[in-house]
Amino acid sequence: MNPARTPSDADGPASGSPAPAQASRPWHGVDHAENFPVGSWLVPAQLRPAVLAIYRFARHADDLADEGDVPTAEREVALQALHAALDEAARGAPSGVPVVDGLVASVQRHGLHWRHFHDLLDAFLQDLRVTRYDTEAQVQDYCRRSANPVGRLLLQLYGVGSDTALAQSDAICSALQRINFLQDIGIDAAKDRVYLPAATLAAAGSSAEMLLAEARAGRLGAASRQAVRLEWQSTQAQLLAGVALPQQLPWRLAAELRFIIAGGQRILDRIAHADYDSVARRPALGWRDGPALLRLALFPRRQA
Repeated sequence: MNPARTPSDADGPASGSPAPAQASRPWHGVDHAENFPVGSWLVPAQLRPAVLAIYRFARHADDLADEGDVPTAEREVALQALHAALDEAARGAPSGVPVVDGLVASVQRHGLHWRHFHDLLDAFLQDLRVTRYDTEAQVQDYCRRSANPVGRLLLQLYGVGSDTALAQSDAICSALQRINFLQDIGIDAAKDRVYLPAATLAAAGSSAEMLLAEARAGRLGAASRQAVRLEWQSTQAQLLAGVALPQQLPWRLAAELRFIIAGGQRILDRIAHADYDSVARRPALGWRDGPALLRLALFPRRQA
């Protein structure tokens, strides 16, 4: 549900090509399937260049971190090079990296904060170094850098900056990231990653090792499904904590966001309907979900 985590199509960087070279290579095209509102007609024309530049940067960095079979050490070098390129661009010097230099005009025009791009890179680097999380607080800290910056950048583009709006945006973005974790347990297991906190797994009588073994076997056991249910409850509450945000936004962004929230809620519903086993059948949205998405967008669920 988020550019930092959504699996891409087959057009990522070529397997085995050196990461440092990729860091300076022109972007190969925006053709990944995302919930990022790049091409939406709801995005005002004057903001589309900025939205596209943000997307290209996030997608490129994600590909460096997660696509192909480049060694981890080379991926780290490439991501650190992007950090350095951002610093060069912030100082007003051309960085030589197209996806970074492509941000400059939008940053200057809309007053965007460079720290949000650094936060995204920190999250990508963390994915290379950290594969287990002990507590929900640690997962939330990851979401703060992997997901929340995108929401805050979009709010900046639309001139929305109240503390309430920022908190609600963070709640939505973090929840969408966590929904992606629940949706992709099997995909992450193949990469030896577990985003369900160890504390939650232990409370349910499971563990990271048990979850991985079950995910690789294609079906979660009762204890692991209980852990998913506990995480589902926390994630649902977090998503609903931000559901009033569209009321504070311009109508175009509000409409876009209502459908994004509806998509997250629909995935949560599918996980629940599968008895919290998102491995046996990974929940995904299709055209048949259209009526349900429209209903959820027009009549969103609220906190109890």
